[in-house]
Amino acid sequence: MKIIGLTGSIASGKSTIAQMFRDYGLAVHDADKTVHQLMSANGKATPLVLAAFGQHMSACDGSIDRPALGRKVFSDPEARALLEAILHPLVYQARNKFFANLHRARKSLAVLDVPLLFETGGDAQCDYLVTVWAPQRLLRQRATQRAHMTDEKFTAIINAQLPQSEKIRLSDLALPTGLGHAESRRQLKKWIKKIKP
Repeated sequence: MKIIGLTGSIASGKSTIAQMFRDYGLAVHDADKTVHQLMSANGKATPLVLAAFGQHMSACDGSIDRPALGRKVFSDPEARALLEAILHPLVYQARNKFFANLHRARKSLAVLDVPLLFETGGDAQCDYLVTVWAPQRLLRQRATQRAHMTDEKFTAIINAQLPQSEKIRLSDLALPTGLGHAESRRQLKKWIKKIKP
């Protein structure tokens, strides 16, 4: 089975492209969605995060208060490293289960949707690398329309990620999302056709 690594900076349109992959019949493992599940009320990571960061990180529904935790880890590299040490092994477990299921189903292609694919070394596991990108001003415009997002937080997130230009250089496909869905879909369809066994 060949693995396609899908990545992109914040607000690059990666979730939209992940859905396009699904539309073309490819299974997608979403690292962000996995993290959300791990930090839900009954998530495996929730008691570990509360033990490490304090009970005040608990939301009223029993899940982790992700905006509060985000504020903490983006201003504190040690806290961020601690959170990653908790989450990454659990995300890898979920990913390995995903792969095992696809192997049993004899699938030839799978997609790993990971925002920090290069930063965490996940690109080494992939046969192909796809970076979704858009001009910086468009990223900022899209991101700051989200709840709990500020200019300062956007800048901190961007600065913590590998620059778009470097991700593009390292990728097999650099997919622009600033030209509209139809163009992104056209380029993606053409590329999948080229690599499909």
